[in-house]
Amino acid sequence: MSENPNSLSERPSSAGWRANATDVLTTVMDAVRLRSRVFCRSELRAPWGMALRRSDYAHFHVIERGGAWLRIEGQEPVALAGGDLVVVPHGTGHTLTDSPTTKARPLAGMAGRRGSEGGCVVMRGGGEGAETQLVCGSFRFERPEAHPLVELLPPLIHLRPAETPAAEWLEATLRFLAWETREAKPGTETIVSRLTDVIFVLVLRAWIESVPEGRGGWMGALRERHVGAALAHIHRSPERDWTNASLAEAVGMSRSRFAARFTALVGEPPLTYLSRWRLETAAGLLQDDALGLGEIASRVGYESEAAFSKAFRRRFGAPPGAYRRSTAA
Repeated sequence: MSENPNSLSERPSSAGWRANATDVLTTVMDAVRLRSRVFCRSELRAPWGMALRRSDYAHFHVIERGGAWLRIEGQEPVALAGGDLVVVPHGTGHTLTDSPTTKARPLAGMAGRRGSEGGCVVMRGGGEGAETQLVCGSFRFERPEAHPLVELLPPLIHLRPAETPAAEWLEATLRFLAWETREAKPGTETIVSRLTDVIFVLVLRAWIESVPEGRGGWMGALRERHVGAALAHIHRSPERDWTNASLAEAVGMSRSRFAARFTALVGEPPLTYLSRWRLETAAGLLQDDALGLGEIASRVGYESEAAFSKAFRRRFGAPPGAYRRSTAA
C-alpha cells in the first residue's frame, strides 16, 4: 500500500519521532544552557523530613533505597519508592518526608551529621526507624528564555523506572550516580555533573513519550511525524532559506495543511518559530568572541549583517555587539 504523504491520521513510529527529537533536543539543551549538580546525599531514618524553599533551580531527587513522600505546594502528597526519580522543574517549594504526617524541617536546619564525600554533602540523621537513602540535586537553565521548553514542563515529573521506556538505561544511570556520590574518587565531580545532564535528557524523553498525541505544545509536536521532522530541519539548518512551501515539501505535506498543523501543535506559525530560533541561536553564538557578527549572521540565515542587527535589536532590545559585551560582563 502506498503512503499518503498528506495523511494526518497515521500514528508516527516511535523510532521516527525519537530521531527527530534527539536532534532537536540537543540544540535546545545547548540554547537554554543546562547546568546541573548534586548537592546532597542523605541516609535518613524515620521519622525525618526536609523542606526545600522556592528557588530559581529545578530540583531532582533519586530514591536509592527505602521510600518517601513528596509534597509540592498546593498539591496532594506523592508516594515514592526505591528506584523512583522525581523532578520539580520550576523551582517550586516542596517537602520530602518519611510519611505524609511527618513535619518537614528546612534542609539547612535538619539535625544530623554532615560531611563532604564524593563531591557533595552527605547527611545522616533522623530517628531510629526504617532507613531511606536518596540523592538530591538541581538543574539551572542559564537562558530559559531561549526556548519554550522550560515553561512547558509540568509542575512535577515522576518516573518509575520499571514503567518507563528505556528503563534499563535509566536504572543503570541512577545506580551509577548513587555509587559515584558515596565516595570521593578522581573525577567524581565531572562524572556526577555529566550524569545529571544525562538524567535530565532521559527525563525529557520519557515525559515526551507520555504526552498524549496532539497535546504538550512544542514537546508534544516532536511526536507528530510531519511537524517533528520540520522542527528537526529548522534546528539542524536554521541558515537555509526556508519557506512554508519548502518545509512542507521536505516533510511530505501540502503547504496549507502543514502550516495549519504546525501552528496548532507548536503554538505559532512555522516562519515565526524559525525567526525566533535563528535569533536565539545567534544569541548563543555571540558568547564565542572568535566569531564575527557577519559570520554569525550568515550561520543563522541572514544575508547581511545590517538585516541581522536590525532583527536582533527588535528581539533583544540591543544590537548584537552591545548584547555580546553585556553578557561577557
